[in-house]
Amino acid sequence: MPLLTNLPPEIVYHILGYVDPPDFNSIPRTCKALYHAVSANTPLFKQVYLRHLDAPPGASVDWERSLKQLVQLRRLCSRPDADDKNDELDFVYRTVIELLKNASATSDESVQAGLTANFYPSRNADILTDIFSVESNQEAFLCRSFIYERARAEFHARDIRYWHGPPKPEHQKSAHLHCLYGVPLLFAYPSARRRTRHNLMHPFACSKVYDLRQYTEQSKWGPFLNDGSMRVDWEKVEAILIVLGDNMTNLGLSTIRMCKTFCTIPFAGTWSHSWKSHHPSPPHGLELQDRLDPYGITGVWLRIVCFMDYTDFFAYNFGVDEQPPPHVPRPSIDVGQATRLIIMRIFVTAIERPGPEDGQALPVVHFKGVSRSLDQSFDENADSDLRGTVRLTPEGEVRWTTFSIFGGVERWRSESIQVSHSLGSSIPFNDTFRGMVGGVKSAKGVLGHWFDKDFDPRGPAGPTAFWKISDKEPSALNGAGQDELVAQVDVLDGDFETDEDGEEDEEEEDDVEDGEALPDASPLPEA
Repeated sequence: MPLLTNLPPEIVYHILGYVDPPDFNSIPRTCKALYHAVSANTPLFKQVYLRHLDAPPGASVDWERSLKQLVQLRRLCSRPDADDKNDELDFVYRTVIELLKNASATSDESVQAGLTANFYPSRNADILTDIFSVESNQEAFLCRSFIYERARAEFHARDIRYWHGPPKPEHQKSAHLHCLYGVPLLFAYPSARRRTRHNLMHPFACSKVYDLRQYTEQSKWGPFLNDGSMRVDWEKVEAILIVLGDNMTNLGLSTIRMCKTFCTIPFAGTWSHSWKSHHPSPPHGLELQDRLDPYGITGVWLRIVCFMDYTDFFAYNFGVDEQPPPHVPRPSIDVGQATRLIIMRIFVTAIERPGPEDGQALPVVHFKGVSRSLDQSFDENADSDLRGTVRLTPEGEVRWTTFSIFGGVERWRSESIQVSHSLGSSIPFNDTFRGMVGGVKSAKGVLGHWFDKDFDPRGPAGPTAFWKISDKEPSALNGAGQDELVAQVDVLDGDFETDEDGEEDEEEEDDVEDGEALPDASPLPEA
């Protein structure tokens, strides 16, 4: 029987193409012949890459480097203790972003029929799901933002380093990874053994989402950094994800099939063009504007809106108690919230060139439509007409602006971003990722803030999210799909309002116990 090294090179390359990526490091050290067979063999690395990962959607890929990064990612994430991999956040962040950037469809087998938010299956997403199913990896990389550190009381409240300055890159990267993971981690410690009422994340996320000081002119009152750059503040988006996800879980909404993509399936459609159309070709009669729309706007979207009772909201922001300084977060808060589940039917009305403050890669698309409540039809704020725009931010994120119209008068506005793999504000923009347009037609959905259309400094304001469930023409929604959704909502218990699980004085006591005594207070600045 001939030795492997005596076989023709074509056969050797074919055999090596079946080697698992972790074993590739050993092959060059076996003998000189195999060293030369592997060294700088781009076609061989490409063959191995495509056998284990998605075929990249047109982008140039360094096959050898990408395989080595995957092997390194798996190796360091296999360490049992979170403390042993905390220093690897930057590498993990970049590798996850690249894997999602190169994600693409593998097959259509897992796509379900009917009115539901679908996304293409992906080998890359499956690999990441497996890696981040480990609790120590969640703790090391997904729970490193400021609100998690605050919930774990990892610093003293009077340590000024934690209160001043712009958001820290490590906080933004961890929050971005958490948003891409997509399943809200509702405890400060992911380990089931350490989950207690005192490390619930919901009160700390609410303290960010419902703090009116987060809604500023510089951030357009949306989930953007407070510097006028329109870069995404991923810690704001993470807080929105936690608040909405916790409310949906408590109300049983996360069990509805059409809601699972948003808050129960890891890495569900968090890459560009992951939305799976029900139509193999554009629907008959599709308008030219819809065909030219790069964002996939026309269709049916499912929206969730949460809000506090205005009495609680006002007391939290303008109460008689001493107000914390502008750079200090408000105390954690755990009061009841109302939740509205809404169907949006929207269609494209106009397409125009981007403005000087927009990303220039794609146009600005205008849309109109209607929204109808699924659970509170008597609420005058639930049913409305809609209008809005979709555009790119200067860094390439997909920005959605919506207006709710009652009796021809605009009342509520929202500013949101579409969750994606774009590097965004977490690291400086450079040529390596230039040209990436993150979030376009991603199935994950859109998260942001709703507020008064005139930016009323007294509020109210709160979190919202919406995701696509059908690209059929809006007029075609009144079928079995909507009936199915309404039926699933009707069987849920309760009136879509969470109970008040904690009292304000109890939360203040918890904060003192956790080392969150506030520094000297100063008057609340205007938002």
